[in-house]
Amino acid sequence: GFSHLSLETINQKVVGAEYAVRGQIVMKAEKYKRRLMDGDTSLPFDEIVSCNIGNPQELQQRPISFFRQVLALCTYPALLEDPNVTSIFNQDAIDRAREYLKIIPGGSGAYSHSMGVYGIREKVSRFIERRDGHPSDPERIFLTDGASSSVQMCLQLSIRGPQDGIMVPIPQYPLYSASIAMHGGTQVDYYLDEAMRWGTDMKELERAYQGAKSNGTDVRGLVVINPGNPTGQCLEEAIMRDIVSFCEEYNVTLFADEVYQTNIYSSTPFTSFKKVVMDMGESAENVSLVSFHSVSKGFLGECGRRGGYMEIHNMDEEVVMQLYKLASVTLCSNLDGQIMTGLMVDPPQQGEASHESYEKERKDILQSLQARSVSLVEALNSLEGVSCNLVEGALYAFPCIKLPAKAIQAAENEGKAPDLFYCLQLLDETGVVVVPGSGFGQEEGTFHFRTTILPPPEKIEAVTGRVAEFHKKFMKTYS
Repeated sequence: GFSHLSLETINQKVVGAEYAVRGQIVMKAEKYKRRLMDGDTSLPFDEIVSCNIGNPQELQQRPISFFRQVLALCTYPALLEDPNVTSIFNQDAIDRAREYLKIIPGGSGAYSHSMGVYGIREKVSRFIERRDGHPSDPERIFLTDGASSSVQMCLQLSIRGPQDGIMVPIPQYPLYSASIAMHGGTQVDYYLDEAMRWGTDMKELERAYQGAKSNGTDVRGLVVINPGNPTGQCLEEAIMRDIVSFCEEYNVTLFADEVYQTNIYSSTPFTSFKKVVMDMGESAENVSLVSFHSVSKGFLGECGRRGGYMEIHNMDEEVVMQLYKLASVTLCSNLDGQIMTGLMVDPPQQGEASHESYEKERKDILQSLQARSVSLVEALNSLEGVSCNLVEGALYAFPCIKLPAKAIQAAENEGKAPDLFYCLQLLDETGVVVVPGSGFGQEEGTFHFRTTILPPPEKIEAVTGRVAEFHKKFMKTYS
């Protein structure tokens, strides 16, 4: 065999970690994609529709023109000297590119400060101040490769060993379960209430905390995803204040995953945890909070740029310096992602040449996502044994499926989770890729899958039609 490395001798924490949104189903879908590209016509579908991951541009969402213009000019500054530049690019994009090149010594091909370009961190701070009405310090902002790398850094910092617990919502985004497993910590589950629009119940938080404590687990952090992934709910301010009070009482760091803050389709507006903590004043003065945001979601969908930030609030200077050390191990986050983060928080302003087209593109994308979320949920709720909550925010629906006993038995015979069994067959027969609920966690005896609301408007009806046809056949086969 090869060297000394085998599945048995590598780090078992890595082996034990699971990341469902890129798991078994996706690997199978990739094989089908290659077969289709090679001209294979024997499959019962002619394309793969990737509803497994929030990757908007793969599903034909167009990038925001102004952002790409600025990025193009920053990437190839020689264009700024071209006499034809104003016939291709808007003047405000040219001005903005010059501004970025001024605040980034060496341009976008050079390393930056490990926390990110200071001038961009200032833009993030000003955005937070406008959003929340409270001060923000650029020295407490880290620009990171998407939100994922900042979550990893925080969990690495918080977890010393299996005695340390991090509370995560179930269902949860598997970045959290995988990272906690890889850093050797203990995942403490608290269940969201599906019957109450996937709400957070304080009695359930208390149950999870006390249960962990009685098992000897030191609960160090609480993860809240708002708007929810995979569940699409939006938290109301009253429950947010209760969550902050819970963190204050038990001295637990609050990790606020707020990457979907512009994806709001319900009457519940987005409120940041930073605003809630600051509004609560003295009653929340000891709460440590880390907030995450990203360019991958919202109406940008710039996943491949890997841009994002975290803001640290109420943390000892010495601890922030340890986070800085973790950031400096990878030297810096990529500069295209940093620039895109700057553009996200400081878009074209009223009176600038690109403002009107930017506003139109932004509104068109968000309105289209809202319309697609409604039609997708309606289609899912029309299926036998399927119930799905309204998508209030984010990019996903998480329907509950009541599987027949025969299907559950057939799945067990194959050694598969019943919802994985369902999702694999869905892929085999329709080419539609969704993620089984077991990859996110769910209440014992319930089955779900997560699908994005991202297929383009002209395709969403065809996709839901294929799913409906498959579902009817599946239920008939196993009833």
